[in-house]
Amino acid sequence: MIWRSEERGHNGHMKKQVLIAGGGIGGLAAGIGAARAGCDVRLFERAEKFGEVGAGIQLGPNVVRRLQAWGLQKDLQSVVALPGALQVRSAVTGQALARMPLGQRMVERYGAAYVTIHRADLHQLLLGGLRDYAEVHLNLAQTIAQYREADGVVTVRTDANKLIEGDALICADGVHSRLRMQMLGDQPPRATGHLAYRAMVRQAEMPQRLRTSDVTAWLGPRLHVIQYPVRRGELQNLVVIAQGPAPQDMERWDHAANAQDLEGVLAGTCSALQDLVRSVPRTGWRLWPLADRPPLRSPDEMAQGLVALLGDASHPMRPYLAQGAGMAIEDAAELQRALSMHDLDVALRLRRYALNRWQRNARVQARSQRNGRIFHATGPVRWGRDTSLKLLGARIMDLPWLYRGDGSSASSL
Repeated sequence: MIWRSEERGHNGHMKKQVLIAGGGIGGLAAGIGAARAGCDVRLFERAEKFGEVGAGIQLGPNVVRRLQAWGLQKDLQSVVALPGALQVRSAVTGQALARMPLGQRMVERYGAAYVTIHRADLHQLLLGGLRDYAEVHLNLAQTIAQYREADGVVTVRTDANKLIEGDALICADGVHSRLRMQMLGDQPPRATGHLAYRAMVRQAEMPQRLRTSDVTAWLGPRLHVIQYPVRRGELQNLVVIAQGPAPQDMERWDHAANAQDLEGVLAGTCSALQDLVRSVPRTGWRLWPLADRPPLRSPDEMAQGLVALLGDASHPMRPYLAQGAGMAIEDAAELQRALSMHDLDVALRLRRYALNRWQRNARVQARSQRNGRIFHATGPVRWGRDTSLKLLGARIMDLPWLYRGDGSSASSL
């Protein structure tokens, strides 16, 4: 067994030891939340070094406020792009359908900016924040394979057959979480039938007319394309999501994409969109088959006893609301609040965490599925969608219920 500290925190309470499975965005955020709650944190990551693949992430003000509250605003400002607007275009005609200002408007309405960021930059931002805490111990090349809970203690076993004891286990080990399957006894995540082709391009290497400082969504029958700047605007993130069969080897997750297949997917779209996609070198595309789970049905699907799920391990969602990473960070902020309730035993703290998170996560999961149907609509539904966007624009694109969240505003970017 690992030696367990009996150190007391500044408030006189015995420090709890929190074990975290997973070193992705959710795991690192969970580590920050637990450390800020005064816990001793031991994080286990299966990779031999920390790193993230090259993809973009949109962070709404609901998420930016959490990062600001963790003291990460300065570092965040140094790596993000600040898009001026969210615009929607027809993938078939290229026609502009709607536009919603971002920038200062979001700061004024929601207390923080809407930003776009490279996934690797967000990962490094959180990793740097986590390393600021002496109570955090990072363990690389170690995977938690299973756990056992007894007598108020959770004991985990690694793939190397090492036993570690803790007061709580936070499972942030991703969409294919083995620990989730042990906790809930359920099946692997379901294939959505949607494929995401992703690319990252230096804007300086693109024709001027194809560069962007906005978030643009191109909506077409059974597909849509998203483009936006990241890394201070130096890079452009491109994502083409189309309906199609997923490869059989879902566990591999990231596949070399076939540019010829992508050109076939975009047949029938406007020349402006095809020019944008062709600006990416043919070897620059990567392919992700998308997987998710049905919306959460109860708090028991987020926490049981001394074990809690966080992020994609709990509520993997389709990317049509751009909130996957955001909900993991919100989870971690709520975990911090719950673990700070030192007068409650740990199981009750985790129960409070789940009670305060499951319905919001379920709503985002459900809305993400709904958005996918709207984005990829055909026939009369597509016509009605486009007409509504033209008539109502920002009124239906703005999402106060999402961006206000349940936290207080911090200083804005």
